Amino acid sequence: MKIGGRSPPFPDAELVRALAALLTETGLTEIEYAVGDRRIRVARSAGGPAPLGGSSAPAAAAGSIEHPGAVKAPIVGTAYLAPQPGAPPFVRLGDIIVEGQPLLIIEAMKVMNQIRAHRPGRVAQILVADAQPVEFGAVLMLIE
Repeated sequence: MKIGGRSPPFPDAELVRALAALLTETGLTEIEYAVGDRRIRVARSAGGPAPLGGSSAPAAAAGSIEHPGAVKAPIVGTAYLAPQPGAPPFVRLGDIIVEGQPLLIIEAMKVMNQIRAHRPGRVAQILVADAQPVEFGAVLMLIE
């Protein structure tokens, strides 16, 4: 679609809507999508309005994924997927895990807090990046 002989200043609206819906679904506050030189970043503040196409419920409803295997952040902090820089991650996508196995660390006030699996299963999704800030109740991983 062209506006006044030019391409619209807004990228693919359907993609932006899908990314905004993913923010609501996962409880994240920011997501970036990149292909080649094209980058789209969608972010919302914790108390901001619901994203386009979202429900009337507050967008800040952390942990909006209601899944029995959802691993949620018990505290606010910075998530680390490995025990130390350069080390292999605690778990990878598809790994079979046991209850009580360390999944990641959340650093809060200079204290490293291990987040452990609350059930056995397979790591189906990792919804947080290494060194990413997380909010209380944000869904970090899904275990099936």
